[in-house]
Parts: sequence; structure tokens; C-alpha cells
Amino acid sequence: MALVSQIDRFDASWSSIEKKEGQSLKELKSIATIRSVGASTRIEGSKMTDEEVDVLLKNIDISKLSDRDSQEVAGYFEVLDLISEAYSDIPITENSIKNLHKTLLKYSKKDVWHRGDYKQLSNAVEANLPDGTKQIIFRTTEPGIPTEEAMTELITWFKKDKETHPLVKCALLAYDFVSIHPFQDGNGRLSRLLSTLALMKSGYQWVQYISLEHEIEHQKNKYYQTLRSCQAQRPGEDATAWLHFFFQALIKIQTQLLNKLERQGVMAELAPKEKAILTFIGEHPGCKSGEIAEKLDIPNPTVKRLLAQMVKANLVEKHGAGAGTNYSIL
Repeated sequence: MALVSQIDRFDASWSSIEKKEGQSLKELKSIATIRSVGASTRIEGSKMTDEEVDVLLKNIDISKLSDRDSQEVAGYFEVLDLISEAYSDIPITENSIKNLHKTLLKYSKKDVWHRGDYKQLSNAVEANLPDGTKQIIFRTTEPGIPTEEAMTELITWFKKDKETHPLVKCALLAYDFVSIHPFQDGNGRLSRLLSTLALMKSGYQWVQYISLEHEIEHQKNKYYQTLRSCQAQRPGEDATAWLHFFFQALIKIQTQLLNKLERQGVMAELAPKEKAILTFIGEHPGCKSGEIAEKLDIPNPTVKRLLAQMVKANLVEKHGAGAGTNYSIL
């Protein structure tokens, strides 16, 4: 409850922040969308970087989506964009979820046979071992009637429960959905999209301006470990560990959002070279001074001097020493 209260305190102040930061939020939403699409598809195995995702979405040509990664990116973007624009008109029902799944896999030719329909085959979660064999980590709900009943029960609970705190409901909706694994493929991606939809419908609109998916990708191992440790106890498990993970991720992105807004305010007062360096580091975390100097055509000594000032001003974080020194945005 302490975590829930912390999230809600931020939420209470959001409307005043939103009024003050109108233009900045448009820019942040665009960045968050790219990061969310890139991160959520990479969690499931895509190899596309945020920069490649950005290029694809700016020049999207449906007829040329020939590889699986670009098909998944295009589908994820379409669902995320739909949620962002029309979340209030999308009810959390089985039909809505099936339609979102259909859109998510819309461009994937190999998924035509099952998109928008509950699974027909068992889809236990497996790990690929070094020797080439597979090990079952978690047995999902069996296909057919067990999956249909589990989904009906989950959605009925979500709609009828008026006592549980909305944040707890959002977290448990995502957890139970991915544990049931109701579709043949795309369950992980759709669970994260459902998190965003449920949060926005519950009044937490700030979530669209910062990437929850990117934070989950950053903690990918812990994300899977937490899910598995809870799922291993099914049915009747204690999902407290998952709630903690989910809420701590939300608190982390709230802090990131405030930092980004503060940094944008500072950026308005920076000189052009400083702005260019800060923007470059934001887009290329882990970059080195030589790389910045080369790409921006600024003398390396000047870059180093400005970086030192930015580190001192808490605009940039310095990692490592000597030749290994690199920089990222706080």
C-alpha cells in the first residue's frame, strides 16, 4: 500500500504538470512510443534498435514488411496508437482483447491462422538450453474450454470488482492474462499493451509519456524471474512479488518522466552545441566523447569540456574511466 500511495501522490499532481508542460509532453509521447514499440518487441526476441524502429515507423510501407521483426513492430505500434487515441472507447472485454490481438498480428503472415482467436494448441513457456534441448518453465492454461473459462472468469472479475485498488487490478490483469497465455502467440506483447490500456482507463494517463515497456526490458531477467516464481505456485498462488515489481516499475518511470520534463526545461536555456550533445546522448546511451565529436562535428576537447559541465549540472551521467568512459542521460 505504501507503493500504491506513492504512485497515487504523483498522479494527484499530474493535471497541473500536464497544463504546464503541454508542448514538452507531445515530444515525450513521440519518444515514448518508439521506445515502447522497440522494447516490447525486443523482449520477445526482435533485434531492431529504437533507431531502426523510428526509421521504419516514419517510412512505413505495408507491402515491404517482409521480415518478422518489422511485422511485429508495425503491429505493436498500431495497437499502441489505437490505445493512446481511443482508450476511453475500448472496453476491457474478451471481444476487445481478441480484436487487439488481431491488430497486433495483423502484418504477420505466419500468424494468419490463429490471430484474434484463443489458442488451439498447448503453449507451455519453454527455455532453450545450451545443449539444444528445451525445458518447460511454466505450463500455461490448457487450450479449449479451460482457456475460455479462465478468460471469462478474469474479465468478469475485472469488470465487477469495485473494491480492489485500480493499480492492483491493472497489475493482476496483466499477470493473469500472461499466465493463462490465451493466444497461440503474442501473449507477452499483448499483456504489456493491456497494462497501458487498463492504466489509462483507470485515470493514469501520464503512462503514455514514458515507456513502461522500456523499463521492463531494462529489468528483463527480474521480470521473467518474478513471473515464473509466482506462476510456479499456480493455482492459488501469492502474487505479491509481481505486484511489487509492477509498482516499482511504475514509480521508476514516474521519476524518469519528471527528470525528462525538468531536463527539457533546462535544455531550453542551453546553447546549441550543448543541446545537440544532450540530444545525441539521449538517443545513444553509452556513447563516448570521440563518437559524439565525430557525429556532431564538434572538436573533441570542446565536447569533453561541455560533458564535464553537464555531469556537474546533473544533466548527464558518466560511466567508467579512461578509454572506457561513456555517457548516458540520468
